[in-house]
Amino acid sequence: MDALDRKLIAALRRDSRISLSDLATTLGIARATARARIEKLLTNGDIQGFTVLTREDVAQSPVRGLMMLKIEGAGTDRIIHRLTGFPQVLAVHTTNGNWDLIVEIGTDTLEALDRILFEIRRLGGVTSSETNLLLSTRKAARAR
Repeated sequence: MDALDRKLIAALRRDSRISLSDLATTLGIARATARARIEKLLTNGDIQGFTVLTREDVAQSPVRGLMMLKIEGAGTDRIIHRLTGFPQVLAVHTTNGNWDLIVEIGTDTLEALDRILFEIRRLGGVTSSETNLLLSTRKAARAR
C-alpha cells in the first residue's frame, strides 16, 4: 500500500458514499485510477468491506464506555470468552501496556452500564479495572 492508497482510504473513511468522480477529483487522479485502486485494495484484502451505521445502531447503546481490565495469570482466554457472552459488550480488544484488555460496552442507561461493570469486575481473574465514558464519536472507522 502506497501513499495514494492511504489517501484513498482516508477519503473513503470520511465519506464512503463519495462518487468515483468526486473521489478522483479530491485525490487529483483519473476516475479509472480511483476505481482500479479500490478494486486492488478489495482484492488484496486491505479493504475488508463497507458498512452502514444507522441511527438505530447508535440509539440502541446511547451510553457507551471503554473498560480497561488487568487480568491475573493465564485467565485471559477464559475471560474473553465470558465477556463475549454479555450482550452489552460490543468488542473486546487485547492490548499491551498497563491493561490486558479493553472492552467496549454499550447500554441504554447509566444504571445498566453500572450493572454490567459490576458483573465484569466480579469475573474471577479480573484484578483491576478502569472505565471511561464515551461522550461523543467524531469518527467511526466501522460499525460497532
